[in-house]
Amino acid sequence: MINFSLPIRFGIAASGSLIAYFLILSLFNLHTNVFYSLFNTVITGFAIYEAIKYERIQNREGFSYGQGFKIGLITGFVATLIFTVFFAFYATEINTDFLKELSAAWFGEYNNFEAIVFFTVAIMGFSTTLVLTLSFMQLFKSSNDVKKKSS
Repeated sequence: MINFSLPIRFGIAASGSLIAYFLILSLFNLHTNVFYSLFNTVITGFAIYEAIKYERIQNREGFSYGQGFKIGLITGFVATLIFTVFFAFYATEINTDFLKELSAAWFGEYNNFEAIVFFTVAIMGFSTTLVLTLSFMQLFKSSNDVKKKSS
């Protein structure tokens, strides 16, 4: 049975880091440059990696590929959901011109993509979570998992 407190804690920590990074970028007016969001992958990836590693250390004998995969997905999904809610709050309540600035920076005068931005932020986070979890589980899977399947 999976204990959900570990991935939720790591997901909350990751979302806090993502929010802090976004706010730091906004102080320097760099938050409209989407290339800086590539560092979000590093932040999310670190949280997923550490959550899986911590679970593997805690549950050495009982650790399985499926369990690690669930830990990684839950960690990333929690971080993505919290950050997406913050992003929507920021764009609609704190800096109401943010979406217009972002749209103008990338599409000029022909901009009407504001409604899809929140969906895009969530999809990017979920896809990053899936890819990173699959990648990290290659590092954490035991050789016994491979031997069991080949027998």
